[in-house]
Amino acid sequence: MAQASFTYADLPELEAPAVMAPRQGYWWNVQRRLRDDYVTLFFLAIILALALIAIFAPFIAPFDPNKTSMIYRMKPLGFRQFWLGTDELGRDMLSRLIFGARLSLMMGLAPVILATAIGGFFGVVAGFFGGWANTVIMRITDIFYAFPSVLLAVAISGTMGGGIANGLLALTLVFIPPLCRVTEAATTQLRSRDFVEAARASGASGLSIIFFHMLRNILGPVLIYASSLISVSILLASGLSFLGLGVEPPTADWGLMLSTLRQSIYVQPVVCALPGAAIFIASLAFNLVSDGLRQAMDIKA
Repeated sequence: MAQASFTYADLPELEAPAVMAPRQGYWWNVQRRLRDDYVTLFFLAIILALALIAIFAPFIAPFDPNKTSMIYRMKPLGFRQFWLGTDELGRDMLSRLIFGARLSLMMGLAPVILATAIGGFFGVVAGFFGGWANTVIMRITDIFYAFPSVLLAVAISGTMGGGIANGLLALTLVFIPPLCRVTEAATTQLRSRDFVEAARASGASGLSIIFFHMLRNILGPVLIYASSLISVSILLASGLSFLGLGVEPPTADWGLMLSTLRQSIYVQPVVCALPGAAIFIASLAFNLVSDGLRQAMDIKA
């Protein structure tokens, strides 16, 4: 009986095992979506440029921002070596705008950072522990909510007097209540989630649950809301300086520059509008970057 010949060609083809792509993390998806958002990247580049200008202001500014000259008062754009003209005291506008970026950005960022730390702490305490702690903290924030933010900032700064420190304190007190409320709402939503209950059942303390399980989950919405307040902080700080309740002269500040130049608006309207344009560009950039960050972090499962 003849045996059937056998070759390797008779074996069925084996398919290569499917290689599963590694699952990307949440923050990887966030940065990928930000990378594809060209509007947000453009305004983020503007913010970085403003930050670099503020940091290296002494090396970039062509003149001393406080040096006056009665001969060169209210000169137009492009007059000799003064590319952006001069103000009512003959000071170089370009140099004052460059140095003004330092103070304006600091007054925009510092109050929000401080308010996020303080308001976030009280918000987490109120949301996680509940009970009387929630009642006391939330009722105090309701008192601050009874006043518009602009009037509250003016009242606090007017009571304490002008100056950078008092303006910083006034803006911080204005931003603490909304950040506390946002943090409390996010913490309350997470308090009854399964992973929190599992941590409690395993014997974890309240502090360990907050630090190792809840903070990373509430960080997203809190950062989004805090970033949206930076543009508001810049506008409020400029408004306080415009009213004479913020930075004191001769310090270069966009709001103060706008205030001192308003009497010369019919002489050199373009020069007088430069500080306002700087405030508008900075606040718009932070606002649009915050909006882009919100869209990037709003990833649906």
